[in-house]
Order: sequence, then structure tokens, then C-alpha cells
Amino acid sequence: MGVRLAGLRALSAPPTDPIFLRRNPGGVTIQLRVQPRARRTALQRTPEGALKAAVTVAPEDGKANAAVVALLADAWRVPKSTIEIVRGGTAREKTLSVAGEPEALARRIAEWMDKNG
Repeated sequence: MGVRLAGLRALSAPPTDPIFLRRNPGGVTIQLRVQPRARRTALQRTPEGALKAAVTVAPEDGKANAAVVALLADAWRVPKSTIEIVRGGTAREKTLSVAGEPEALARRIAEWMDKNG
């Protein structure tokens, strides 16, 4: 026989974030793979659940990195100034930081995932 408290909802596990997203006190950290010189610009999840960004520009003089930042800002409706590449500036595997309220950012990314699979 268990004890039941009136007025309290059952505790549930916190929502699980996708494997490419990590929450931190100042925002979220995103890990993704970039494909420069792609036929078209696109942001998608791989079958394994990772995040992949395809951009049409070449990886010269930071142009591909700027295109990735613009792609993420547009897809998730955040200012470009809140997105910073923190690791992998010259590599295909990148870690980006998105500044802001972690809960709100995770919700926006979840909404994008719901719309885009």
C-alpha cells in the first residue's frame, strides 16, 4: 500500500534531449557534422540522431562556418550573435554554443525537430 499525496502530480522523468544537444547554465552546446560544398543548404538529423549541416559554400576564410551559423539561426529562430563555434573551427565535426535560456532553446530545437523529422 503506497502513500499518495493529494494535489501532486506523479513525478516523471525530465524530457530527454537529442544526442547532439547539451544544456548548460548559459545556454546549450550543439555538436554537428558539416558538409561544405553541398548541392543545397540543409539542416537534418541522421538516422542515428546526430545533427548534420550541409552548406553550399567552400570552407575558405570561414565562409562555411558563417553559413552554418546563419543556417542554425534561421532554423531555430535565434540571433546569429548568440551562436559561437567553440571547437572544430577548421574541422567537419564542430561544437557550437548557443547563448540564452537553456529551457527555451531546447524547446525551440524540439519544435524544429518535430517539424523537420
